[in-house]
Amino acid sequence: MKSKSLPTLVLIMLLSLNPAVGQAQEGAEQSPQITIESISIEPSSPAADTLCKLKVTLRNQGTEIASQLDFKVKINDQDLAVYRNQIFMFPLAAGQTGEIKLYNFWSTETSRPMPKDGKLQVEVTLAAAQWTQVAMEEDVEVWTPLGEVAGLPQSKSVTLDMKR
Repeated sequence: MKSKSLPTLVLIMLLSLNPAVGQAQEGAEQSPQITIESISIEPSSPAADTLCKLKVTLRNQGTEIASQLDFKVKINDQDLAVYRNQIFMFPLAAGQTGEIKLYNFWSTETSRPMPKDGKLQVEVTLAAAQWTQVAMEEDVEVWTPLGEVAGLPQSKSVTLDMKR
């Protein structure tokens, strides 16, 4: 008698999970509430061995503060290692646009020589972020994560012509 009730229990559990699976799929298909508006690199035409300043402008179209921004950066399809374990705790207010200074990088390195075509392609990905509540409690600022931002990762790239 117990062997008949086990398949029934499994079937009930699967049916009860089905709506949650559908909702998760719908959330993944939502348009992102945080978007990469632009990438800024100075200088705009770097030569070999030039230190470049990297900034990204994000727009928060959500109703909460976004933070714990997880960026990934590739230069000519090579990941920059500094972003592997870094999270930016920049508070991006709801309905606002903000410019975030990312890490500077060298236009060329030993592992990344001058590209033969003279093009420097920089790809910035916002891999993940958290909705965050920021409140004052007894004169202390407290940041409380509220959940992941849906619609990520999102990428944008820019290609620069390098000076020879």
